[in-house]
Amino acid sequence: MSVSDPILAPEAREFYCAAMTALTTTGVRFLVGGAYALERYTGIARHTKDFDIFVHPSDCDRVVRVLEGEGYDTELTFPHWLGKAHRGDHFVDIIFSSGNGVALVDNDWFKYAVDEEVLGLPVKLCPPEETIWSKAFIQERERFDGADVAHLLRARASTLDWDRLLRRFGPYWRVLLAHLVLFGFIYPSERAALPERVMKELLRRLEGELAQPDDQRVCQGTILSRAQYLVDVQQWGYEDPRICPVGNMTREETERWTEARPG
Repeated sequence: MSVSDPILAPEAREFYCAAMTALTTTGVRFLVGGAYALERYTGIARHTKDFDIFVHPSDCDRVVRVLEGEGYDTELTFPHWLGKAHRGDHFVDIIFSSGNGVALVDNDWFKYAVDEEVLGLPVKLCPPEETIWSKAFIQERERFDGADVAHLLRARASTLDWDRLLRRFGPYWRVLLAHLVLFGFIYPSERAALPERVMKELLRRLEGELAQPDDQRVCQGTILSRAQYLVDVQQWGYEDPRICPVGNMTREETERWTEARPG
């Protein structure tokens, strides 16, 4: 199935195709994500002004140089996870991690990528497992990707690599469990699509934690939203788990990411 956008403005299509062609010609690895991957996996077409490509962190500088060489304006918008290339009102988002520093793009994104055609060009898409992983943590006041996660589960539950998905969430398995519980609420008739063994494993972990409360004074809400739990870490004395050595971000990176939040 070819993923396309029949109502995409011609200048946007030209820009996105030129960017993909330039990266392919120079041998830079990239994956297409965002709305185009979501359409491939769920059938839901969503039209945005951004075109998301995912790259390995080690390739980010090279991607920027290639796109600069094509005459596009570029910037490293947030050095811990996001760059941009643009022409006029159209943007290519260059993503190599996530805003919370959790969903780092590593080699497995490419190992399990899905072959597809986007805007008439052969490309690889972000795997559905990594797409679920990265979207599951986006729970901002102005943006919640829970519906995307539910739609991906509805469409792909039977073919997901659930063991890899569990490994991806790691210590944040409660976030996955929350989405799976919501899925059963959203789609009562589809509950059986979720593997029973996965639900039992997550509930076993939950029962174990109930018996052994964690006395660490940390607010993991900042992993879900950069704005809605600021009072916890700024006034109430909770530690911010995004910051090294627990997380992957520096204090300066969290401050810059927070300052850029919508008003």
